[in-house]
Amino acid sequence: MFAPITIAVKRLDHASDLPLPGYETSGSAGMDIRAAEALTIAPHQRGLVGTGFAFAIPEGYEVQVRPRSGLALKKGISVLNTPGTIDSDYRGEIKVILANLGEEPFHVGVGDRIAQIVVAPVQRGNLLEVKDLDETKRGTGGFGSTGV
Repeated sequence: MFAPITIAVKRLDHASDLPLPGYETSGSAGMDIRAAEALTIAPHQRGLVGTGFAFAIPEGYEVQVRPRSGLALKKGISVLNTPGTIDSDYRGEIKVILANLGEEPFHVGVGDRIAQIVVAPVQRGNLLEVKDLDETKRGTGGFGSTGV
């Protein structure tokens, strides 16, 4: 097992009664994060939900925001821009873009678990412009080109 990194967390005023995001089980890859505000998202609409926390993520890492599988299956609730990336130089409130793909209004209450966050290392790349690319068996075959 590897050592976890430390992320400084600032609790904002409207999150005074919320727990810090946390792992629900010892095997969880993501920490559940909760809503710091209440709102209702109509069917086939989206809403921006504040969590009441800001992070200082160490350089070389990101925090990814992902849907919770139970909300997706049971209510049709997903996170847009998935996985959403929180960059190491962002210091504002973590907010989650929820989409209601279901047929009923979805009510978000303060303290409801709305998403999960996963800490991940970032590998930066350098782009090198070239005239031609090497050949591969797949070539330029795109969506659906490798199977039925």
